[in-house]
Amino acid sequence: MTSTSHTSAPDHPAPAPPRGVVVTPSTDWTSGPQGGRRLLLAVDAPSLLHRNHHARAHTQHTDRAGRPAWALHGMLRQIIESIDQFAPDAVIFGIDDRARSLRTEFYPDYKAGRAQKDPDLVEQLERAGALLDALGMATLTPPGLEADDVNASAATWAVAHDWDCVIVTSDRDSFAHISDHTSVLRLINGGINASPLLTPRSLKAMYGVAAENYLEFAALRGDASDNLPGVPGIGEKTAPVLLDLMGSMQAVWSDIDHCGGANVVATMDDWAAETGGRKIGRAMLNKLMAPGARERYEFNVTMMSGRDDLDLGLTPDVPGTPGLLPLDVARVEHVVGHLNFPATTDLAVRVLTGQPASRSSL
Repeated sequence: MTSTSHTSAPDHPAPAPPRGVVVTPSTDWTSGPQGGRRLLLAVDAPSLLHRNHHARAHTQHTDRAGRPAWALHGMLRQIIESIDQFAPDAVIFGIDDRARSLRTEFYPDYKAGRAQKDPDLVEQLERAGALLDALGMATLTPPGLEADDVNASAATWAVAHDWDCVIVTSDRDSFAHISDHTSVLRLINGGINASPLLTPRSLKAMYGVAAENYLEFAALRGDASDNLPGVPGIGEKTAPVLLDLMGSMQAVWSDIDHCGGANVVATMDDWAAETGGRKIGRAMLNKLMAPGARERYEFNVTMMSGRDDLDLGLTPDVPGTPGLLPLDVARVEHVVGHLNFPATTDLAVRVLTGQPASRSSL
């Protein structure tokens, strides 16, 4: 699968409101258009395809050639709705390299234990890049890497160019990229309008973790879906407290190295006294100092860190280049029309081209 925005990554492993509350852009947008910055929409295409495959497989919807198209249609519909809602200045689609994984080469058990993919899903995953390229969208399939590496690079690109970025995904991995420039629209049940837009403020409300500490939190907790165990005994409840009180894991490890963890123990015990709980400082220190604990944490940071230096190939000041809207009406009608869902073709023409749909697409 080729990408419209051509780039290559160095051939080495990657530094290999409460839960359920919906936060909409209109109520929790802390920067972005209101601050006058331009907006980049970064779309995690594989995560949308996986989610729509499982949600829509019962429809068995096919394109005009009779091929499975329910995941492709669902993905494209959500992309169009996201563009309609956010009105971005540029859009980039991240696609996993399905031929090679540098993370798996570095850690053969990466994502081990996942169920084998449905052949119908595999086919649609393999067709996604060509579909988006045919529309005139900008796609990026970084060699040996994943869509999340494109998301990480999009967040970095936004800061470097003084843009804002919204990452559209159904995964938690991109939470590590949240900042004053970048928000994450995490797709959940109910579609675009029912999905939370996570900013530094709402991430802290949901997990109790500052955005800049989310990667450390994830490394402590682990990620069962990627077969990355966490530090034993430190999970979603205790990790946020440790990070909030100590400021960072760098401070924690430094205290252990230079003071034997005395400040960790005192800080955690003071917190327990203030909240009326039992002292947990010594137990926490023992878990952090257990054989292999620091190595497990550091390994997870290496595996979870997204590559943030990819060349996205975006040239937003050059009209008509991939990644910019509007798109060509005829291309949109032809490509989306092939998915055999007239209502989506109509919406695509309106949102992606700014023109009314022609009679032939209705």
